[in-house]
Amino acid sequence: MRLPGLGDRAAEAVDRRGLLYVLASEPHLDPLMIRALVALLVVVFVAVVVFFVAYAKLYRIPSAAMEPTLRCAAPALGCTGKASDRLLAIRLRWPFRGVSRGDIVAFRPPPKGAATCGAGGVFVKRVIALPGETFAERNGSVYVNGKRLVERYVKLRDHQTIRLRRVAPRSYFLLGDARSQSCDSRVFGPVPRKNLIARVVATYWPPTRIVVR
Repeated sequence: MRLPGLGDRAAEAVDRRGLLYVLASEPHLDPLMIRALVALLVVVFVAVVVFFVAYAKLYRIPSAAMEPTLRCAAPALGCTGKASDRLLAIRLRWPFRGVSRGDIVAFRPPPKGAATCGAGGVFVKRVIALPGETFAERNGSVYVNGKRLVERYVKLRDHQTIRLRRVAPRSYFLLGDARSQSCDSRVFGPVPRKNLIARVVATYWPPTRIVVR
């Protein structure tokens, strides 16, 4: 039989008080904080949905006209990708900036484009010449306002020669990066500003092709 030692009860009492202190100090979420967090998440979700509805457009690359910058799925003619690139584009409306040379844009071709290129719907090309500028092509090299354009993105160049022409006001001269496989403004002429839909800002699929532009 063990007799309680001096101070045993006091030690037990201290332990109980310490345990109560630890339990009382455990962090817990305030209901107001939880409601505020939920409200914030709802606002963010709604903002994302509104943004996508108002500004975002999604596209898939169906042809080799923009190879190798934008790939389509082999074994289609000229395509080098395992899967077609999928693009995120932002509508050309306020507050986002307009169109600059070198931008990749989605647009509706003029009637001549749909008839001549054998395809309708939405095209994706690169902005080469702006309203009021001159465009010419000499043996596959592009000249804007008389100066040769440095185009590191062009891997499939043709050897066309196109006489000097001036881009009409509020119109844009658009070319595919795969010049030898692209039906573009060299065929159907400059594209009116009203036909431009969106500027491509990212490739989001497949995962190995993700890039922000």
